[in-house]
Amino acid sequence: MQQNEPAPSIREAHRAASATLPFSDDADFAAADRGFLGTLDHPAIRDESGRVVWDTSTFGFLDGDAPLTVHPSLWRQGRLVLKNGLFEVTEGLYQVRGLDLSVMSFIEGDSGVIVVDPLLTKETGAAALGLYRRHRGDRPIVAVIFTHSHLDHFGGVLGIVGAEDVSEGRVEIVAPAGFMEHAISENVFAGTAMARRAGYMYGAALDRGPSGQVGAGLGLTLSTGETTLLVPTVDVAATGETLTFDGVEFEFQLAPNTEAPAEMHFFVPRYNALCMAENATHNLHNLLTLRGALVRDPHVWSQYLTEAIERYGDRADILFTSHHWPTWGRDELVAFLRVQRDLYGYLHDQTLRLLNRGFTGAEIAEDLTLPPALEREWSTRGYYGSVSHNVKAIAQRYLGWFDGNPARLWPHPPEALAARYVSALGGVDRVVALAQTAYDDGDFRWAATLLDHAVFADPGSAPAKALYADTLEQLAYGSENATWRNFFLSGATELRDGNFGTPTAANAPAVLAELTPEQIFDSIAITVDGPRAWDLDLALDVVFSDLGRTFHLTLTNGVLIHVERRSAGDAPLRVTITKPDFLALLGGDPAPPSLVLEGDAGVLQQLTAVLQRGDPDFSIVLP
Repeated sequence: MQQNEPAPSIREAHRAASATLPFSDDADFAAADRGFLGTLDHPAIRDESGRVVWDTSTFGFLDGDAPLTVHPSLWRQGRLVLKNGLFEVTEGLYQVRGLDLSVMSFIEGDSGVIVVDPLLTKETGAAALGLYRRHRGDRPIVAVIFTHSHLDHFGGVLGIVGAEDVSEGRVEIVAPAGFMEHAISENVFAGTAMARRAGYMYGAALDRGPSGQVGAGLGLTLSTGETTLLVPTVDVAATGETLTFDGVEFEFQLAPNTEAPAEMHFFVPRYNALCMAENATHNLHNLLTLRGALVRDPHVWSQYLTEAIERYGDRADILFTSHHWPTWGRDELVAFLRVQRDLYGYLHDQTLRLLNRGFTGAEIAEDLTLPPALEREWSTRGYYGSVSHNVKAIAQRYLGWFDGNPARLWPHPPEALAARYVSALGGVDRVVALAQTAYDDGDFRWAATLLDHAVFADPGSAPAKALYADTLEQLAYGSENATWRNFFLSGATELRDGNFGTPTAANAPAVLAELTPEQIFDSIAITVDGPRAWDLDLALDVVFSDLGRTFHLTLTNGVLIHVERRSAGDAPLRVTITKPDFLALLGGDPAPPSLVLEGDAGVLQQLTAVLQRGDPDFSIVLP
């Protein structure tokens, strides 16, 4: 892929950052190294076919001083999250870091071990467990804790335990109340769109190197193996609830609608250790992740951090999380939590103050800065979230997408808008010339705006695409935020080399297999092509022979409705099938073994004919 040198304005911005940020403070490096016991002999982790799904060594270039193509602060964060292997947090508490985006923790009991957040994929989960056992022995897993409903904290579960271990009672799966609802709604209902955008966010198709992907801020990147899921056997429903596994007591604090809709913290008295899940990491987190999600609530996020300080601040000596490295010392961890608390509280309160003075989210995002005391903290830097897009998320949460200006209430969609702008400016060539001037002046944001219109008006314009790619590249070089950098470089890659599709899928077969019938029917309903189904009036009964449950389905006005009830003889078709075979039927198998049709088989054919799968290759940077 063609690449350019960073522009003078980017170089100057990096020099200014190097001069003003506290790079002499290397306490994080000592903390990230503390307790290191060893790492994998071979950094490449492979799936059953031999395909590499993770290889930490591809980030080995993250050494020494930052190159001019990377913001020096982001380079520092990349070097920190590169540190990988098994680490002793304290005797009896261990973490595997740097083998996936997230961190897997091991809490030893009387004879077994409790695993916290088994990474994103089965292969990296298995590798992390193997590394732990090499150093700590073959302790049996007695429980697995999912701290929250994001895929990188449960997707590797079948790499460490089997479904039969759970069904036969040897292993408990513990999660916060609402876990399954939110895990499914995020990873299945909008999974295709989110996975495509996640390819941009994590730079999945980018070359790794000083001019390419340098990490994701929260970790290096996503592994690309098989994602899995096991349904929790224990739901934590209240703050203060305690559970004991293998002699180790856990006290839980629910923290819903923070970094995830279903999330929890916990305190382990045996080790005086507090796990804050993903609500207190060593960077500013997202209030609205760029891959897309529900907007998170910074107000309750801040409140739950205050509650954690009040409940555990005088008992905890160690704080560990689902990403990054721990914090040791009671005073140190309380100070860290206070900084994190004030970070989210400040963004929330100041955004609301300015919204109520008539400013829009975009205007507030341009001007809001953190207090100097927060700005100087490395743990508040915007490597993953940013002040800019978090402020806009808060505005979206409270006021929605419309900023109140009537001219922006009903704008043309991007392609139609682009055609009109380009025509008004004198054609594509004129727009490219204006963008070139902006580029030469170092105004890359304006250049990108102009070129966005140019390629949406004329996607075949080679000069527009080339300059647009160059522009996005410069924006990437200047970004302190890893996910912004990945978005910019991913856009440049597709402009130069074509659509790279979706490298990873959230709605993997092992995840779909755990859907309830209700969730399956909901996932079918969102694939109905409404206009094609307007005139259909269908009804059928679906009997799950392995579950002993029967559902009545109707399709009218393009809406698929399901109701659990016994067959009443009023449906022209009765489908009897097992749940796995029903999923196979939806996946394209026309005659799975357990399928029995009674009545008008044409009803099923009419229904399946109007189902439209999501497109994992939809365009982003081009129309």
